[in-house]
Amino acid sequence: MCPQEAATLKSLENGYTYPGPHQASTNSNRGPFVPIAMHKPDLLSGLSCTALLMSTQPTAFRPQTARRVRRISFKLKHHVEHMPMRIASIGHAIFAVTMIGLGAVGLLHPDFVPLWNPVPTGVPARELFIYFGALISLTAGIGLLVPRMAAIAARLLLATLFLWLLLFRLPNFLREPAFAACWSVFPLTLMLAATWVLYVRFAVDWDRKYFRFVSSNDGLRIARILYGLCLIFFGVAHFVDVKDTVSLIPHWLPGHLFWAYFTGGAFIAAGIATLIGFCARLAVALSAFQLALFLFVVWIPIVAAGSKDPFQLSETILNTALLAGAWVVADSYW
Repeated sequence: MCPQEAATLKSLENGYTYPGPHQASTNSNRGPFVPIAMHKPDLLSGLSCTALLMSTQPTAFRPQTARRVRRISFKLKHHVEHMPMRIASIGHAIFAVTMIGLGAVGLLHPDFVPLWNPVPTGVPARELFIYFGALISLTAGIGLLVPRMAAIAARLLLATLFLWLLLFRLPNFLREPAFAACWSVFPLTLMLAATWVLYVRFAVDWDRKYFRFVSSNDGLRIARILYGLCLIFFGVAHFVDVKDTVSLIPHWLPGHLFWAYFTGGAFIAAGIATLIGFCARLAVALSAFQLALFLFVVWIPIVAAGSKDPFQLSETILNTALLAGAWVVADSYW
């Protein structure tokens, strides 16, 4: 047995494989093999490279060794395809818990969850749709925390958010002022983008077969574009409705008008950077940080002061959801 045969068999039997193309340049210091304890797509990529090596260099392997390599590779691939995906990131966990919270609050107090409410008054069984959305949120959030259910949960939530946007939000442009319609569309769009990121991450063979474009890197790029568009609108809203923006800035912070314009400009800059891909990782991370500041500096102190105003309570819940969604999108760059 030649050294190349021995190295291939030993690596495969010990749970190792040749690195994928993207790993060869970034992980060269790890040696010729990459351990099996990696993300599922990376390991499958490595197995593909092993098969490619066998097909392009058939003379390097004796027939018996080649059959053994194929058998071990098949077993490893089967194991990886059925490997349960654990919590992918902190953002994933926070998003799942947030969806559970949105579902629970929506079932108890539908008026406090603007993600699903309002449903247009002319829609038959309007209240039923609101409770249905809350139930989907609760179910999908739990599913995202269960390894074997994460792909199904992401698929269900993505489809529901897309239909909600198409049926209950976009038609608002026909019956409401543009600015009010945008406020009903873009927060939901941000949650759609975050769910899309998770769907791409958890996509299984079935998704890649029937929804190849949606579950591929092309789908991830679209999700990031949607997120960038949401940031631009949030920034423009600071300038269009500057009076309300200034009223939310804590009294102890000087220069209220400056901060209203600064945060609005920061959102616009981050959105443009996300769209064109210039320092997008930093831009998305900073936008998530800014949403966190709004939550902890503006909304939580208002609620902690004993506010019972439905608008303020719903905005606090919405800001929490947007922060969770932004965190998921930011995780997709790391």
